[in-house]
Amino acid sequence: MSTYDATQSNESKRTDKVYKDLNLDFQQNSATKDIIKITDVEAVKRSVRNLISLNHYEKPFHPEIGSNIRQSLFEPLNTLTAGVLTHNITNVLETHEPRILLHRVDCTPDIDRNAYNIRLDFFIINATTELISFEFIL
Repeated sequence: MSTYDATQSNESKRTDKVYKDLNLDFQQNSATKDIIKITDVEAVKRSVRNLISLNHYEKPFHPEIGSNIRQSLFEPLNTLTAGVLTHNITNVLETHEPRILLHRVDCTPDIDRNAYNIRLDFFIINATTELISFEFIL
């Protein structure tokens, strides 16, 4: 009879959680022929980007999830609309992404390119990471 006990394998000293997600580009691992997984920071960043991109009623069975930022994209390009975008992004991330601690959301209108520059700064909870900056253009 083996002296190996199942409870010993569950006593891990690791305090960090590993977040995993599928790569939505569906790239294939050449060795295993399986879809490549993204992990940790990249998985959380992908989730943040997906939450921000969703409108209400786009996620099946969860109409409340979404930021509705697309409705503000055809409003006048000014600081008032940037404030609405900042509020919507902050609200969706604080409500539906429990893995992050949001530090700052900056939305700056770029009149020359007719766009908004969005910068998010956040920490990943239960991970030993520094402040993560995530930038994109709307």
